[in-house]
Amino acid sequence: MSDEKGRFRFSGPLQPAEGHAGQRVVSPSCVFLDPRRKIQDVAGLRPRVAAAQAAGLTVVFGNGCFDLIHVGHVRYLQSAKALGDILVVGINDDASVGVLKGEGRPLQTQQERAEVIASMECVDYVVIFDAPTVAGLLLALKPDIHAKGTDYTIDNVPEREVVRAFGGRVAIAGDDKTHSSRDLVSAILLKMSR
Repeated sequence: MSDEKGRFRFSGPLQPAEGHAGQRVVSPSCVFLDPRRKIQDVAGLRPRVAAAQAAGLTVVFGNGCFDLIHVGHVRYLQSAKALGDILVVGINDDASVGVLKGEGRPLQTQQERAEVIASMECVDYVVIFDAPTVAGLLLALKPDIHAKGTDYTIDNVPEREVVRAFGGRVAIAGDDKTHSSRDLVSAILLKMSR
């Protein structure tokens, strides 16, 4: 059950402890914010980004497929957040992941991937996009910083000229690119085949 702020409360009986037959033990309440509230469309994000910037906050934009989350994703998003105050993350829709990553991808739907990313403390907003690049999304939102992972350099980020044209800057975030969902899937399949 959720309240007016989107918080969920879970409270329920636990199994009776051994030696205490007949007694009901109730778990403590657990309160958390529904991460799906962070998932917005462009129309919903545009005024939030503008208001944050008007208040003097730095808005950072990161993006990716985030099909199978690994530590490289976490470090990229944490590093991107450290560049500013508000982190908006663009998630490739299912069709574009299939084109970018190949047959059998994505492993999770765009809504599931968006919810996982939205559940991260460092992420303020998530938006799903359906284009081959985030150029249109960057033009619509005009973040202060466009953060890309370490598989790029500032000089080869595809959207760098778009970002510079509206006065933003490009930054590289995260640790060395030594992790990938593809490698993780391969490792899982190898271990499962034994």
